[in-house]
Amino acid sequence: MTKVTISAIAAAFSLAFSASAMADTMTKSEYKAAKKSIQANYMSNKAACDPFVANAKDICQVEAKGKENVALAELAEKNRPGRKTHYDVRIAIADSEYNAAKEKCDDMVGNAKDVCVKEAKAAHVAAKADATTQRKTTAANKAAKDKTGQARGEARKEIRDARHDAAVDKNTADYKVAIEKCDALAGNPKDVCVHDAKVHFGKS
Repeated sequence: MTKVTISAIAAAFSLAFSASAMADTMTKSEYKAAKKSIQANYMSNKAACDPFVANAKDICQVEAKGKENVALAELAEKNRPGRKTHYDVRIAIADSEYNAAKEKCDDMVGNAKDVCVKEAKAAHVAAKADATTQRKTTAANKAAKDKTGQARGEARKEIRDARHDAAVDKNTADYKVAIEKCDALAGNPKDVCVHDAKVHFGKS
C-alpha cells in the first residue's frame, strides 16, 4: 500500500471521526421537547413575578430570563459537547448574574448605587475573563498535544497571553470600583483615596 493511499485513508478516518464528534447527541424531537420545556418553565417563573411590584418585580423577571438563557445554553452543550458550548454556558451564567446584580442596584441611590453597578460589572468582567482564559488554554493545550517543541512553546505563550489579558481586564474593573468608592469622599480624603487606588492598581 502506497504512502499516498495510507494518507488518504488516515485523512478520511480523521474526517469521519471529527464529523462524529460534532454530531448532535440528541434527536431533533428530544432537543425540541427539552427546549419547549425550558420555555414553559420560563413562562411559569415569569408569571410568578406578577405579585411583586416596582423593582422587586423587575429583579424577578430578570432572574427568570437569566435562568432560561442558562438552561438553553446548558441544553446546547448537552446536545453538542465541546469547548464552544461549554464557554457559552459560562458566559450565559455570567450574564445572568450580572443582569440580576445590576437590577438590584436600582434599589440604591447616589454613590452607593454607582459603586453597586461598578462591582457588578467587575464581577462580570472577571467571570468572562476566566471563561475566555479557560477556553484559550484548553484549545492551546489540544493544539500542542503530540506536536513539535515549537508548537508547545507557542501554546504556552498563548496561554500566558490569555492569562495576562484576563488579569489586565480584572485589574481595570477593580480599579474602577475603587475610584467610584472615592467619589463618596471630598477634599483631601478623596485625593488620598484616589492616589492610593492608583498606586494599588498600578495606574499612577
